[in-house]
Amino acid sequence: MRRADRLFKIIQILRCRRLSTAAYLAEQLEISTRTVYRDINDLVCSGVPIVGEAGVGYALDKSFELPPLMFSIDEITALQLGARLVQSWADDTMARHAESALQKINQVLPAHLRVQIQRTTLMAVNLAPAPNVLSYFSPLRSAIDCKQILRLDYTDRAGNQTCRVVRPLCMTFFAPFWLLTAWCETRQDFRNFRLDRIDRMDVTDSHFQDEPGKTLADFLETVQPGDEGSDGSGGVVDVICK
Repeated sequence: MRRADRLFKIIQILRCRRLSTAAYLAEQLEISTRTVYRDINDLVCSGVPIVGEAGVGYALDKSFELPPLMFSIDEITALQLGARLVQSWADDTMARHAESALQKINQVLPAHLRVQIQRTTLMAVNLAPAPNVLSYFSPLRSAIDCKQILRLDYTDRAGNQTCRVVRPLCMTFFAPFWLLTAWCETRQDFRNFRLDRIDRMDVTDSHFQDEPGKTLADFLETVQPGDEGSDGSGGVVDVICK
C-alpha cells in the first residue's frame, strides 16, 4: 500500500470510530505500531486534528472535512450509479471495490448530501451473468495487465467450436455482454470474444510484447465511430469471433 493511501485510510478509520488504538490501526493496515505512531505524527504536523496519545488511542475531530472529496450531488449520483453497474455486471472482487469506494465517499459527505444520496432513484438491475463469465474476470484482468497469452475453447455465433491462441488486449461491456478484445494468433487478426461463449480458458506462462499492428491502439483505429455491425450493435461487435 502506498504511504499516501495508508495515511488516507488512517483518516477514514478514525472518522468511523470514536477511539482507535495504535494496535488496532496496525492490525487493520497490516503495519507495525511504530509505523502507526510515525504516520499519526505526520498527519498531526500536516494539520489533521487528531487527538490522543500512544498507549491510549486516537480520535479525529468530527468537524474535519476532506475538501478534495467534496463532490456535487450530480457527481456523487453519477459515481453511485457507476458503482451499482459494476456491482451488477462485474465479478465479486470489482463489486467489493465499488462498495468500498462508495463507503469512502459517503464517510466524508456533509449530512444533507448523504440524505440526498439515500433518496436516489437510479438503479441497476442484476440479471445474474453466467457463472463462467464472472469466473473469467479476475484472471482476464491479470492476463491483460501481465500480457499473458491465452488459449480459448470458444463457440462462435454460428455454433462452431474452435480453439484459439490470443493476446488479450482489453475487456469491454456491450450490454448485456462482456467482450474480450484480443489479437488472434490463429486468424492473424483482431477478434472480440463474448465471454459467455468461452467454454474453457487457460492462461499460459508465455508473455507477449506489443508489436506494430497488434496493439489495442491499432485495433481502435480500425473501428469507425457510427459503423453498424451486422447485428446493429456497432462496429466493435461486428468483429466478434467468427
